[in-house]
Amino acid sequence: MKALIYHGPKDVRIQNVPDAKIEQPTDVLVTITTTNICGSDLHMYEGRTNVEKGKILGHENLGEVIETGKAVQQIKVGDRVCLPFNISCGFCKKL
Repeated sequence: MKALIYHGPKDVRIQNVPDAKIEQPTDVLVTITTTNICGSDLHMYEGRTNVEKGKILGHENLGEVIETGKAVQQIKVGDRVCLPFNISCGFCKKL
């Protein structure tokens, strides 16, 4: 898959990286359909925060669940989800 990789201030590149996979029973894989840039991405891009070279940037995504780990209970394949920057544990009560 392609990802936006940080190489230093004002140096980001779209590169191929290994496809994501389920690693933990609580993981969920999502095909991203829409994404946006966030202010925290700009801090990294402009060199105002420390971030290691090679880090994949980007969040604030929307997409469709394509696979879930065995412990996932509240989300199922085919669900459309919003992935804000404040990622939850997934075990909190739904509102």
